[in-house]
Amino acid sequence: MEKKDKLNYYRFLNLLPKKINNLYFKKLIGKFKLHNKSKKKNGFDPVTNIDKAIEIFLRKEISKRFPKDGIIGEEFKEKKSKSGFSWIIDPIDGTRSFVIGSPTWSNLISVNYHNQPTFGLVNFPMLKKYYITGINNSSYIVENNKMKKLKVLKSKPISNSKIAGNFFGWLSIQQQKKISNLTKLMRYPCSDALSYCQLCEGKLDVVIQCYNKIWDIHPMIPMIKNSGGYISTWKGEDPKIGGNILASSSLKIHKKILKLLKPVSGKY
Repeated sequence: MEKKDKLNYYRFLNLLPKKINNLYFKKLIGKFKLHNKSKKKNGFDPVTNIDKAIEIFLRKEISKRFPKDGIIGEEFKEKKSKSGFSWIIDPIDGTRSFVIGSPTWSNLISVNYHNQPTFGLVNFPMLKKYYITGINNSSYIVENNKMKKLKVLKSKPISNSKIAGNFFGWLSIQQQKKISNLTKLMRYPCSDALSYCQLCEGKLDVVIQCYNKIWDIHPMIPMIKNSGGYISTWKGEDPKIGGNILASSSLKIHKKILKLLKPVSGKY
């Protein structure tokens, strides 16, 4: 990717948090309607009219500025790319958190170049901050109009590591028993995309999550790597395929967690 393209996409991404927040706080807040889009018996896959409104807004903004770019969003059909660039959108990551009033929900946006996640944006309207990848292999948090470079924690023994994970609804109790040496080390809460961002900030050492879709994880891939971290599936594969994801602050601890996950890594 040419430097000119990097600057164009980075500058555009930097404008989106303010635009999204204006849309939400001026037109959408307090007006959500919940729908369960799961087709499974007793399944629960929530979506709201707010998810759809934000995705429609983002699609329009992107298409105005980059008309030849592709768009893949959680709620609407794919638009094919004619430029080599594609946008991956999750309008509200953490819809369950959004529905119950938890402030940890976010807007996730990735810019992919030839199918490789290159730029990421994670915006937290209620927390009044956002995380973004820069043009020089760096990642940043922007809060109170101040930009701070992100860096993962230094390597430490696994017994002293801050590990956050969420298996609820995906791994059975029997399967969790197979990795009890790992689960007993998971002492910190896991909050959707926020946990990956906290890893980049140096607040967590490890994040373990199940069943990430591509729009859940693509913005995180460049952000984590730029912060000095490591990210893969539980099988050690390229994380851009989604699924069960492991992110760590060092390669040493990443390999140890992969080994501990091995008894259940083939589940999905």
